[in-house]
Amino acid sequence: MSTRLVRLLSLVFVLMLAFGAAAPARAQEPDIPYQKFVLSNGLTLIVHEDHKAPIVAVNVWYHVGSKNEKAGRTGFAHLFEHLMFGGSQHAPGSYIKALQVVGATNLNGTTNFDRTNYFENVPTSALDFALWMEADRMAYLDLSQKTLDLQRGVVQNEKRQGENQPYALTEEHIPDNTFPKEHPYSWDVIGDMADLDAAALKDVQEWFKTYYGPSNVVIVLAGDIDAQTAKAKVEKFFGDIPPGPPVTHQRVWIAKMTGTHREITQDRVPLPRIYKVWNIPQFGSADSDYLTMVASCLGDGKTSRLYKRLVYDDQIASDVTVYNDAREIAGQFIVQVTAAPGHSLDEVEKAIDQEMARFLKDGPTASELERVQTAYLAGFLRGIERIGGFGGSSDQLAQYAVFTGDPDGYKTTLARIRKATADQLRSAANRWLADGVYIAEVMPFPDYKPAAAEVDRSKAPALGTAPEVNLPKLERTTLSSGLKVVLAERKGAGLVNMWMDVDAGFAADQFGSPGTAKLAAALLTDGTRTRNALEINDQTALLGAELQSYGDLDFSYVRLSSLKSKLDSTLELFADVILNPSFPEADFKREQRLQIDAIQQEQSEPVSMGLRVFPRFLYGTKHAYGNPLTGSGTAASVEKITREEVVKFHQVWFRPNNATLVVVGDTTLAEITPKLEKAFASWKKGEVPVKNMAPVELPQKSVVYLVDKPNAGQSIIFAGNVSAPPNAAEEIAVHAMNDALGGNFSARLNMNLREDKHWAYGAASLLWSARAQRPFIAYAPVQTDKTRESLAEINKELRGLLSDRPVSPEELARIQANETLRLPGSRETLDSVGTSINSLLKYHWPDDYYDKMSGRIRALKTADLDAAAKEVIHPDHLVWVVVGDRAKIEPGIRELNLGEIRFIDADGNPK
Repeated sequence: MSTRLVRLLSLVFVLMLAFGAAAPARAQEPDIPYQKFVLSNGLTLIVHEDHKAPIVAVNVWYHVGSKNEKAGRTGFAHLFEHLMFGGSQHAPGSYIKALQVVGATNLNGTTNFDRTNYFENVPTSALDFALWMEADRMAYLDLSQKTLDLQRGVVQNEKRQGENQPYALTEEHIPDNTFPKEHPYSWDVIGDMADLDAAALKDVQEWFKTYYGPSNVVIVLAGDIDAQTAKAKVEKFFGDIPPGPPVTHQRVWIAKMTGTHREITQDRVPLPRIYKVWNIPQFGSADSDYLTMVASCLGDGKTSRLYKRLVYDDQIASDVTVYNDAREIAGQFIVQVTAAPGHSLDEVEKAIDQEMARFLKDGPTASELERVQTAYLAGFLRGIERIGGFGGSSDQLAQYAVFTGDPDGYKTTLARIRKATADQLRSAANRWLADGVYIAEVMPFPDYKPAAAEVDRSKAPALGTAPEVNLPKLERTTLSSGLKVVLAERKGAGLVNMWMDVDAGFAADQFGSPGTAKLAAALLTDGTRTRNALEINDQTALLGAELQSYGDLDFSYVRLSSLKSKLDSTLELFADVILNPSFPEADFKREQRLQIDAIQQEQSEPVSMGLRVFPRFLYGTKHAYGNPLTGSGTAASVEKITREEVVKFHQVWFRPNNATLVVVGDTTLAEITPKLEKAFASWKKGEVPVKNMAPVELPQKSVVYLVDKPNAGQSIIFAGNVSAPPNAAEEIAVHAMNDALGGNFSARLNMNLREDKHWAYGAASLLWSARAQRPFIAYAPVQTDKTRESLAEINKELRGLLSDRPVSPEELARIQANETLRLPGSRETLDSVGTSINSLLKYHWPDDYYDKMSGRIRALKTADLDAAAKEVIHPDHLVWVVVGDRAKIEPGIRELNLGEIRFIDADGNPK
């Protein structure tokens, strides 16, 4: 996975020198300062100091992945990742639960072809505990048969869940068809189901002894700690662990293909899709970096070669994705395109080949080269806020240390990209993309159905006649236009992020056609009176900015992320998009078609199917929240939307008296206010309709809605009801109650269905973000043959919380510890601060809501959570939605007598 995080000494200086059209001097490269130590047992420690928040990222990379496996033993690396969370000799029980109690965030483990990593952000005060836990599982992991059987079941459900997704077949087909059988990249990371079944305890014990010794590990500590303190702590906890045996590591093996290898397969997908795959050089090599830039030229943004040709101009494709999947010993260059309805893969492939040929012949233009260089650096800079998780400084240093041997290797990549020429990109593309391609075509499987006629098969038919066929302090002002501004200053970030919060959202669709708000958001950046969509996209890229428009139930948002040095220009573009959208007819038709395509995709994906139908049964079709939670509407409603409706939507709702601008970043209210006055001076107030948020009643009794998905490998179960609107006085208790039920990994639903029964990869509950009465939803994707049992367990957990199994003092203490201790690092990035402010505005909470949160969490009593449960959960008045293979699951559902069973289609219509 891509990683990017860096600390800058002078952002403006770097940008001017690195990407100026005629920079007079060499650019100063971004720098992640670190110190490196190697312990006597071979463990490598890298320390990066970053004291902006009282947290430390712990990132542990074991240099072992699926490429270390052997035929017949695939999936071991990923299976072992799960085993590492099952407890150790001195810290038995769930690793995640133990770390959550001390306030850990960004807590996870992942496996790819080349490495397995485990990471968490912890308060500085909890660092010793986190290191003790990491060291204990490195040296004293509990490898019991019980743990193996449990985690094997979890992994197999993860595999089933992945296989249940549209186009999932390609995850197995691409590795198998692009690398030789003996190549370690020729199987997918999650492995083969039969191999997982065959995994014996002695096999995983041997895996642990071989690959999980300190000499095969890089640990990065990044954050609020100095190098010598970090070294002393790591030596204390890890120094006495035996180093482990020598490990053999594969070196570069590109396995370049020749000729063309084509495969055509059918899957239960709504639209045809084509994949074109080339084997290319490894991570960190010059050609790999150049091909990353080539991928950006071809598929990144609306002005990219393939997107512009296929989606924008010819309109023969719904989406285009191009990327370099860079790995340790080889990489893959992948072009993925989904055909638009009514268009064939033949015409799509012809257009792809034409554009590829043009690039191979001429290379990128000067403008394209500048765009991808600026975009890469801008993306790199936006990662510098984080110390942990994917893309954090700890991840960046670990990746280059493990794969290249040089933690500073990212500097080589940045310098290479900054200095790259058009001819270098063209030459790299010709070396690797001119020959040797694997092509996979995925075609929709026809909706075959058996004949209705019945046959008596107990006897042969007679022969007939022979046939003749933590927010920073908030500052506020109001512009002369009436636009309210809320600002949170974050000095030194080098970035300024803005959100225009318009009080519209999907709920505004009650005054028009469902899907209008989402379509309007998609079109806002597709043209203004002075710019077309491609010019907006190109200017955004050249400015190193990010500009998006989107929505949720209550708000429509326009988000801008700007380099501080480019703020004046990006702010002018931001205001132009908000004030002067032109909604060009051609772009309207294109986005309308893309939204209909997206609806078809939603109707084929089980979770989306449930989210589409749930609201109408909770609220009714006349309520502002009665349309699909995805906001996309129905194919029929979107088909009816006219351009004039979208124009009217913008004219009615986008008014300064109906909006608030949230500003977070490296600016002050005094600095930004004159700029905002200038940018939004022409915005006029207007009357805005009042959305119907009238309270709705619970159903008199529970009802089960069944959506048939033939041959589904899993059933997706939803259960829910409407609950009270968010209330600042009660929200802490409601959130804590949901944490106990299904709000985190160690909650009751997940521990029951995943950890105890291993019928699901995960189960959870949530309260959907909404200003008025909001949906409470419990959900779980479960294996088909355990649908009945899983429904019974979910029902038991919901009722138990209200009766014989209320939240215990021990559960409350764990939740209080987790919620309070994770707060210090929860506002690390500009986006996290902005999201918190947006919540304050949406729910009308006081500015100090988050400031007082820690004390209010600590003050909670179990009685508060009991009261919250009674307010939120109504097990006798539930709406159940189950998406699965009706033929296999209906009899079991009937046995439970949860309520009347009704059959519906993917839009919620009766069948």
